[in-house]
Amino acid sequence: MPFGLTVAIVIIVLYLLSAIKILSEYERGVIFRLGRLLPKPKGPGLIFVFAPIDRMVRISLRTVVLDVPAQDIITKDNVSVKVNAVVYFRVLEPPKAVVEVENYKYATSQLSQTTLRSILGQAELDELLSEREKLNERLAEIIDLHTDPWGVKVSMVEVKHVDLPSEMQRAMAKQAEAEREKRAKIIHAEGEFMASKRLAEAGTILSKEPVTIQLRFLQTLTEIATEQNSTIIFPLPIDILKGLMGRTSSGK
Repeated sequence: MPFGLTVAIVIIVLYLLSAIKILSEYERGVIFRLGRLLPKPKGPGLIFVFAPIDRMVRISLRTVVLDVPAQDIITKDNVSVKVNAVVYFRVLEPPKAVVEVENYKYATSQLSQTTLRSILGQAELDELLSEREKLNERLAEIIDLHTDPWGVKVSMVEVKHVDLPSEMQRAMAKQAEAEREKRAKIIHAEGEFMASKRLAEAGTILSKEPVTIQLRFLQTLTEIATEQNSTIIFPLPIDILKGLMGRTSSGK
């Protein structure tokens, strides 16, 4: 075999070997052939990319967790806070993610930051702290609307932390303490009201039968007698004294 032919065969074999590309299950290859985008991405598995005619861009289909850095936000009620969040998104249409935007990850990150400042700036502080789920859904809906032309699907947005100024933290602590004191006073007043009603009913029942007062008095003495270190002064009821005095007079 001529030497030139052998060299040519070796070059062709090496070229074919270099054209072999392997894409993982979660990857797709967006192919540009002579600068034009092929209709469908290739992969997963074994594919051929014939350079320099073809140029391939690998796109991962896995969910990307994007950490949005803390943003300075002024709420609707003029409170300055720092808020950071996390965005979950993935590529659904690889050709759009390559052609429609230069860097879809960077673009999604910048869009998330601006949307976070815009949406949370329209909410009051109480809403930001208590209705976080509602704000998360609204953020995800707006970001997904803007990333849809890029072939990117935003599945979830979570506000992670709200950093309040120390002055606001002290004011909120005082407010919470005052609220707890208010509830305690209301509960105590309700207890006193219910107890007074029960006592009034008990007094009405006892007033109908005078003997019950003496029985209640004797029961109280029994409860006191359990304390051995107590000195009990036992007043005799007037009715008993009257009975004794009546018997003594009749005996004479």
